[in-house]
Amino acid sequence: MATIFTKIIQGEIPAWKIAEDDNFLAFLDINPLAKGHTLVIPKKEISYILDMPDNDLQGLIVFAKKVGQAIEKVVPCKRMGLTVIGLEVAHTHIHLIPINTIYDMDFKQPKLKFQPDEFKKLAEQIKAAIETE
Repeated sequence: MATIFTKIIQGEIPAWKIAEDDNFLAFLDINPLAKGHTLVIPKKEISYILDMPDNDLQGLIVFAKKVGQAIEKVVPCKRMGLTVIGLEVAHTHIHLIPINTIYDMDFKQPKLKFQPDEFKKLAEQIKAAIETE
């Protein structure tokens, strides 16, 4: 059975996409810990990041770096936090989270709520920042 991320890739479920190529996709997390919280996934459905072929893993990290740098241009933060948990969805994904303290990446924190127009505007700003690189 396809994961929710595969359904997003296939266009069955909408998402606020911010970057995409033949192998990877980045989209805003709909339950973010911080403004700009983004998920970066391979289009190939692989459950566990350590099971990814080396070249695919390298590509995923480089793609995430490009996306993270664009987020930093739009969302003021001290660093771009990266984490891989992999228990919530059985499809490899990297969380990119703008952070100012280590506690900003605590998944026990309440999730932020944004309106669709706020997600849309943020996604457009990050896309524009990627295109200017």
